[in-house]
Amino acid sequence: MRWIFVDRFLTLEKGRYAKAVKNVSMGEEHLHDHFPSYPVMPNSLIIEALAQTGGLLAGHAFDFKEKVILAKIEKAEFFRMVTPGDQMILEATLVENREEGCKVIGEVSVNGVRVASATLMFVNLSTNQAKGLQPENFVFTKEFLALLGVTRLNGSWQVNGARSSSEAKPAL
Repeated sequence: MRWIFVDRFLTLEKGRYAKAVKNVSMGEEHLHDHFPSYPVMPNSLIIEALAQTGGLLAGHAFDFKEKVILAKIEKAEFFRMVTPGDQMILEATLVENREEGCKVIGEVSVNGVRVASATLMFVNLSTNQAKGLQPENFVFTKEFLALLGVTRLNGSWQVNGARSSSEAKPAL
C-alpha cells in the first residue's frame, strides 16, 4: 500500500512552486494511536506530506522522467499541532535545481497560521544508480499522478483540469 498524504494539488508551476491540500480526518488510522485521548497529526507525517508536495514539484521539473527520492531533511521546525478537522495547506518552492537533484523550501499552514516549515533535499536517481530497482518509474506512476489530479494532455501537464501554472484552481 502506498501512503499518500496529499489530497489535491491546487497549483503546480514547473520548476518553481507547488501548492497542495491535505485534509486531516479521524478516518486516518495513525490518529487513533497518536494520542488516543488527544489525536494529533504526527510531525513526521506533516513532513511526509510536505516531501510529497516538494517531490512532485521536483519531478515535474524533469517531466516526471527521473526517479526523485527524498535524500535529506536539512531543517524542520514545528510551530503548532495539527488535529482532525484541520486542512493543511502545503507550499513548496524549488530554490535550487540541478541534474543530480534539488532543494525545496516548504511551508505548512492551517487557516493561514504557519504550522511547520522545512528545507528538503531530493536526489534524482540515474539509470546506473537505480540498478536492481524496478525499471519503470516507481515514484511517478500514472496511477499516482492521476490520483493527485496531475495528468498529461496534449503534451502539457495539467492539475485538476487546468494547465500547470499559477492559473490552476482548486477542484471543488
